[in-house]
Amino acid sequence: MGKAERDSDGQIAALKKVAEQFAVAVTPHIQAQIDPSDPKDPLARQFLPDAAELEIHDHERDDPIGDAAHSPVAGIVHRYPDRVLLKLVNVCPVYCRFCFRREMVGPGSKGLNADQLDAAIDYIATHPAIWEVILTGGDPLIVSPRRLKEVIAKLNAIPHLGVIRIHSRVPVVDPARINDEMIDALQASDKPVWLLLHANHAREFVGEAEAAIKKLVLAGVPMLGQSVLLRGVNDDAATLTALMRGFVECRIKPYYLHHGDLAPGTAHLRTTIAEGQALMRAIRGNVSGLCQPDYVLDIPGGYGKAPIGPEYLSEDSSINRTADGEASAESRYRVMDYCGDVHTYPPKP
Repeated sequence: MGKAERDSDGQIAALKKVAEQFAVAVTPHIQAQIDPSDPKDPLARQFLPDAAELEIHDHERDDPIGDAAHSPVAGIVHRYPDRVLLKLVNVCPVYCRFCFRREMVGPGSKGLNADQLDAAIDYIATHPAIWEVILTGGDPLIVSPRRLKEVIAKLNAIPHLGVIRIHSRVPVVDPARINDEMIDALQASDKPVWLLLHANHAREFVGEAEAAIKKLVLAGVPMLGQSVLLRGVNDDAATLTALMRGFVECRIKPYYLHHGDLAPGTAHLRTTIAEGQALMRAIRGNVSGLCQPDYVLDIPGGYGKAPIGPEYLSEDSSINRTADGEASAESRYRVMDYCGDVHTYPPKP
C-alpha cells in the first residue's frame, strides 16, 4: 500500500469518527453548489465533515451559549424578559460544521411531542411579559406546512404576543420546501411573522435559493439575515462585503454577524475577536449602511449576546478648564471616522 493510499485510509477513518460523533447531512441542492475541484470551497467548509472536528479543546462546551440554564420547560429557552425560544424540532436538512447545538441535534433527536408542545405554549400564554416567540431548533421549516400552521395558530391565539420570529436555513439549503403550502402557513397569523435567514457566503444566494427568497419577500414575509464569522468562509473584507450585499440585493436586512461559539470541535473555523473587529472596521463607511450587521458574541454560560464591534468613541483625557481652574461642564470626546482619523466632539473652537 502506497503512502497516498494510507493517508486516504486515515482520512476516511477520521471522517467516520466525525460522523459517529456529530450529525452529517447535505441536501442535493447544496451538493450541486459545492465545487469538488476547490479544496477551499466555502460551501464544502460549512457542510462537509472535517477531521479537525475531532480536536476538542478544554474551553469548548456542549452547551456553549447556556440554553439549559434558561429552560423552564422542554423546548423553551427564556433568557431575555420579553422573548423566548421555542425549539420545535432537533433536526435540520443540513448540519453546519460549526453548529452551537451540535451536541443536541441530529437524526434520531426527538422534537417536542404533543404534550410537551402544549406545555411550552402554556408557559408562553401564562407569562404576559413575553412579546416575541422565536421558533428555532433544529430548523423549524423542516416540519410540514400543516404542522407549522398549527403551531403558528396556537401562538396567534395568545393575546400578549406581538410577533413570531422563525430562524431557518431552509430557503438557501433546501429551497424546494418554500412552496405555496409553506407560504400559506407563514401567512396564517394575524401577528407579524418574521423570517431570519442564516447564510454565510454570497454563493448561497443562487438559482432556486434566490427564487425561494423572492417568493417569501413577494408574499410579504419580512426577512432579516444572520451569519457566523467563519475562518476560510467569510473572514476577509471582500467576501464579507459580498455576503452582506447579497442579503440586501435579496431584500433582506443583515441583522447579526455572530462570533463563532465555543462548540466542540469547531476551533478550526473560529476567528479571533480582534480579527472580527478589524473586518467590521474595514466595511464601515466603505459599504452601505444597509449592509452593516451587529457583530455579537453569545457570552458562554447563558448570559446573552453582547455587541463586540470596534469602538469609535472615547472620552477625551484632556479636560477643559475654565479661567478659574474649574472643570468645564461640557464633556469632550474623541471619535474615529471610518478612515481611522480622530476628531473631537464637540469640535474644539
